[in-house]
Amino acid sequence: MIVCIAEKPSVARDIARIIGATSSHDGYMEGNGYQVTWTFGHLCTLKEPGDYTPAWKTWALTQLPMVPQRFGIKLIDDNGIKKQFATIERLMQAADGIVNCGDAGQEGELIQRWVMQKAQAKCPVKRLWISSMTDEAIREGFANLKDQQDYQPLYLAGLSRAIGDWLLGMNATRLYTLKYGQNRQVLSIGRVQTPTLALIVNRQKEIENFKPEPYWVLATVYRDTTFTATKGKFTSKEEGEKAFAIIEGKPFTVTKVEKKEGKEQPPQLYDLTSLQVDCNRKYAYSAEMTLNLIQALYEKKLTTYPRVDTQYLSDDIYPKCPQTMNGLYQAQFGGVAPYAELIRPIGGKPLKKSKRVFDTSKVTDHHAIIPTGVIPRNLTDAEQKVYDLVARRFIAVFLPDCKFSTTTVLGEVEGDDGEAIEFKVTGKEILDPGWRVVMPPKLGGDRGLNEGESDEGSDPQPPNLGGSNAEERTLPTFVKGESGDHKPTLTEKWTTPPPYYNEASLLRAMETAGKFVEDETLRAAMKENGIGRPSSRASIIETLFKRHYIKRERKRLIATPTGIELIDLIREELLKSCELTGIWEKKLRDIEHQKYDAKQFIDELKAQVAEIVHEVMADSSNRRVTVLTDAELKKVKSPKKQ
Repeated sequence: MIVCIAEKPSVARDIARIIGATSSHDGYMEGNGYQVTWTFGHLCTLKEPGDYTPAWKTWALTQLPMVPQRFGIKLIDDNGIKKQFATIERLMQAADGIVNCGDAGQEGELIQRWVMQKAQAKCPVKRLWISSMTDEAIREGFANLKDQQDYQPLYLAGLSRAIGDWLLGMNATRLYTLKYGQNRQVLSIGRVQTPTLALIVNRQKEIENFKPEPYWVLATVYRDTTFTATKGKFTSKEEGEKAFAIIEGKPFTVTKVEKKEGKEQPPQLYDLTSLQVDCNRKYAYSAEMTLNLIQALYEKKLTTYPRVDTQYLSDDIYPKCPQTMNGLYQAQFGGVAPYAELIRPIGGKPLKKSKRVFDTSKVTDHHAIIPTGVIPRNLTDAEQKVYDLVARRFIAVFLPDCKFSTTTVLGEVEGDDGEAIEFKVTGKEILDPGWRVVMPPKLGGDRGLNEGESDEGSDPQPPNLGGSNAEERTLPTFVKGESGDHKPTLTEKWTTPPPYYNEASLLRAMETAGKFVEDETLRAAMKENGIGRPSSRASIIETLFKRHYIKRERKRLIATPTGIELIDLIREELLKSCELTGIWEKKLRDIEHQKYDAKQFIDELKAQVAEIVHEVMADSSNRRVTVLTDAELKKVKSPKKQ
């Protein structure tokens, strides 16, 4: 008998139906030579400190650092889990072979390997590795089962991550709680959560310490068009007034009219982070909510595997794309087929194949998130919005570039002494929208940005070509040499602080280890050193909320006094540096790709934990962290708006 083990009951039922295991039993399905059982996500976890030695049960500084000689696993203490595991253990002990049908990623590999280890399975193991849950994908996966050994590096990377998080989290949390927490507040420290909190705190301090400075902008209105001085900002009013005096009452002359045509390529397909960014910007969905929605769409067979960090498809997906497009063509919501008119112009022709979309070398385990072509039915409003983003992005990559023209007009005003002040205005006009026809109309849920918030860190929009903060501007026809009256203005403005993080910009910052990178290609190259995995970033942000380290204000993320003081307490850069955490993340990726040794990674972390414990124990100051109740937290005044 072959035992197949899936990560949840719904997935197990789909697999059982496809392979003919149609007879239901308590905790598994059976038939056609298969038994299909399931976990409920994690059934096993790393042992807790007290499981290794009674001395570690009590929180005491004298017992730190805690470094087990050998890490072990145990069942999670839950009656439902114990009952299901007993079924899995019985089936595996009698099995002729096992098929690991866990989620096809690092965490899925770890979940199932631990269960097999705990059940002491001895038979050969194969791996089902699929990128979507459609019937066709499951059949294809079973026809091409992989050897479990092929995924050993993936397992070692997941195991190293879990052990690394245990070493740092268990030791640093106890260390800081005992040293600074007044015996009232657990100060949770984590390999990813603490650098993420540091990002928010540092940005908030930057805003609070910001000193606005005045500057003056010289502009003039000629033929109902506002031209701005090319010299830029004047840092003193006197300097601005001097320039204003030069041009006042003198004619404005157009010196150059330049028209250039340009093209804008479609945006790349979604990975998880870019989807979370867009959902937060457009619909104010949290990162966790978006992950849950796209996971639900995956389990409904409507989209492909979501926990991915690539925006490319492998070349073997190209022949399947027309079938996917056909499914989108037929899709209807409320009796309306939203994609039919978008697809019609490219229907019946070979789809274009771009290296920005299809590049096998940029795909490791899974490709970008795309629709499967299964026609959607019975979606919630939120699921439909997420599906719509994925569908439109997929259609867009096969449509022509957006063509636009940019008109730049230069003019000048010459003073009595021959000194001239130059002015400039730029206008853009879309000649052929191309892929931009797929851009969804603004919906009720598309709230845009709140006052004081920023789009920073989200996918950049080309200037004045649509998007959330741009508008087309077509200029009147100007002719070089024309001249006439104008109305100059000198306007006082003030410098503004950087924006608070929202979830969209924080996700981007985590992806690039805290560096703001607008260029899409460069950002993709930096993902290897990002902090956290795409699939874990949402839960990291939620953990910061649960610990009362941060709170939401509209879309802003605000650090609480506890969060700020915790970061102030931490003097060890190892604990709060995005860059150092990014280096650890890169090493974990390298373990997965067999470029780095898992033992070396753990040994390095052990040494770093010992160093942190030594430094904190040597702190002779009497620093403590403020402990706030939920009620007190609500009373805390938010930072002043700049």
